[in-house]
Amino acid sequence: MRKAKESLCLLFLFLSIAGLAGCEGGREDASEYKIYYVNKENTKTVAVGYEPEAEEDRELIRELLRKLVQDKKHSDYHRALPAQVKLESWKLDNSQLYLYFNSAYMEMDNVREVLCRAAIVRTLIQVEGVECISFYVMDSPLTDDGGNLIGLMTAESFIENPGEQINTIQTASITLYFSNPEGTALIPEVQEVHYSSNISLEKLVMEQLLKGPKGKGKRSAIPEGTKLVNVSVLDGVGFVNLNEGFLNQNYEVAEPVVIYSIVNSLAELANINKVQISVNGDSQGVYREKLELNTVYERNLDYLDESVRSQKDREEDGVENVVIEEGESGD
Repeated sequence: MRKAKESLCLLFLFLSIAGLAGCEGGREDASEYKIYYVNKENTKTVAVGYEPEAEEDRELIRELLRKLVQDKKHSDYHRALPAQVKLESWKLDNSQLYLYFNSAYMEMDNVREVLCRAAIVRTLIQVEGVECISFYVMDSPLTDDGGNLIGLMTAESFIENPGEQINTIQTASITLYFSNPEGTALIPEVQEVHYSSNISLEKLVMEQLLKGPKGKGKRSAIPEGTKLVNVSVLDGVGFVNLNEGFLNQNYEVAEPVVIYSIVNSLAELANINKVQISVNGDSQGVYREKLELNTVYERNLDYLDESVRSQKDREEDGVENVVIEEGESGD
């Protein structure tokens, strides 16, 4: 499968792009259309007004697609699709538009792929008969780096707050804490992610944490089906509101490992020292047997996997690992 090279969203880049379960959106005012391009710095999309000739949905889709693949000679922006990326075919079925690209789609870098996708979706979702769009590379649906389906996309897939378009992309390295395979300890994983300037880092951390690890030898500590309702920060405390899926019990993962997967990941951010977790806004009660939700938890590295903790202790003591090549002396 095609793995879109992002993290957020990640997004996955954008964490709002992926996982949409239903179709919604479409065009409200048929009198104004825009073709979306990418600026010359490859950091955001650019909207240019356009008056189409076609009126029937399929003819209009065909006309907009022709505009998207045409070379745009302009000093400030260029077409979203690189020359080597070809749209092999498309179909409209029950208001869902399917787009099939050649294998060159996989050669786009992280940022360009997300901007390309955003420009295409924003352009085509304006058609009255298009409510959502699916991307395919050859015959495989588009997936993110973790192998998760990108899913159905609408214009709202690229909007973080009402009236605010997700355009500018930034890069950050975040440290996330996942469970070891046995569910008994935490293992940190550093991820480099591209994300919208409109999304907060605390939301980015939570959404990437819910997606699960990218590397081997780790598993998600958070129960399957958990979704982020919202996350906010006040006076150094991160308030995480999860849906009822968080209460699904997976006794393969120890209770503290679940809690501190969230706490430690958020506490890696400079603006968060403590974390409180709630379920659908309710912080009363106990998680499983003894960890109270109304407690404000601090970072705790006692639950790190033994091998990881030993390495951290060595680093804190100023001890470096030195590799002696074969034939060298340690003297």
